[in-house]
Amino acid sequence: MKTARTSVWVAAVLGPILLALPVGAGSGDAKGSSLDGSWLGTLKVSPTVSLRAVFSIRANAGGSFSGTFLSPDQGPTAFALSRISLEDGRVTIDVSAIGGHYEGILNAEGSAISGTWTQRGASLDLPLRRRPQEPKRPYPYLDEEVTYQNVKDGVTLAGTLTMPFTGGPFPAVILITGSGQEDRDESAYGHRPFLVLADYLTRRGIAVLRVDDRGVGGSTGDASQATSEDFSRDVLAGIEYLKTRQEIDPKRIGLIGHSDGGAIAPLAAVDSNDVAFIVLMAGPGVTGDLVIEGQIASLLKAAGADQPAIDAALQQQRRVIDVVKSVTDPILANERLRDLGCADSEIPALTSKWFHFFVTHDPQETLRKVRCPVLALNGGLDFQVLAQVNLSAIEKALREGGNPDFSVKELPGLNHLFQTAQTGNLDEYAKIEETMSPVALETVATWIVDRTEQK
Repeated sequence: MKTARTSVWVAAVLGPILLALPVGAGSGDAKGSSLDGSWLGTLKVSPTVSLRAVFSIRANAGGSFSGTFLSPDQGPTAFALSRISLEDGRVTIDVSAIGGHYEGILNAEGSAISGTWTQRGASLDLPLRRRPQEPKRPYPYLDEEVTYQNVKDGVTLAGTLTMPFTGGPFPAVILITGSGQEDRDESAYGHRPFLVLADYLTRRGIAVLRVDDRGVGGSTGDASQATSEDFSRDVLAGIEYLKTRQEIDPKRIGLIGHSDGGAIAPLAAVDSNDVAFIVLMAGPGVTGDLVIEGQIASLLKAAGADQPAIDAALQQQRRVIDVVKSVTDPILANERLRDLGCADSEIPALTSKWFHFFVTHDPQETLRKVRCPVLALNGGLDFQVLAQVNLSAIEKALREGGNPDFSVKELPGLNHLFQTAQTGNLDEYAKIEETMSPVALETVATWIVDRTEQK
């Protein structure tokens, strides 16, 4: 069972949203950002075999593009785009890691590309279209690249601030990513959920700040040496920045945290009276070791494992966590983890400061101190942060702490990314065209508007 336990740990703890995808910088003119977005297509390999393809492209400040290529039907790995060019409507993309080359023509509306994929001497037609929910420039609101400082930690943070054209000062939210090194759009498996969420909220009159994590994109710092407490200070720096903007109402600044971001948001709310509200999207309500156990049990059960196999995997996982929690000497910890069957490639993550904080931090202790309004949401098909366990713990803590305004909701049929799902399995994430359920988007937006409307 060592192999099974190890593979489950990697899939669940370092899986979607908890794993940053590799992003490469490509050359090309990003003026107009007409390639910016996720592009979907299908390769007809044979009369009976079709493979989906996803290009995720971002227009960077300074005129370059960056992005990834993913074939969901062949696995979860995303490959960096080594070259991206758009000249007079002609699109050229190279994926050197797999020897792939794409050439196409962007239509006048910027909604589709007709082109050809070439790999290992074979060429196949590959028409592409934009992922349905992703917004297309020009946006019906302001879209500004910003930077600001976390002075205490010496970190520069880079992000995007979106605001309505008129009508301020506006309520605002800061979006907080899950664990792993995430970009401002929380890009994963060809989806950019924070881009879609920011667009939806800004169209409802709410300003949104979404930010690259430390060491990602335009942000400086070393995420490998940081814990969720450090990331909460980055969030507080974002609040201080928003308070300097005359377009933002400093009394109506809230936080939305997804996955581990749902543990960071309460930490920031407890440390600052400037947090007007928080939204927890698949945030943990129990310690990280219990979150992982829930992941393992649900994923193995979905894979058809019997209860003895699940129990064995959980026992093995607990042995690993016992070492992480109790062995402070790094050399001895490494030796014991190897003895338990952990691969050398896993050990740095297991012995990191972030992971130790994750498995020992009790979110309920923090939630009991939160006094601002709270909305906690989970998908009923979330296999990474189980809805029943975590929502009940969140509700219990808020009630015990005497929070006067909170709402806890399970959204049926949604997975960890808040997509409308069939099974909730991790391999569905890339295959589902929807980036975020309209039900989830509207639930978040309506709740925020209800608490920020000026009477």
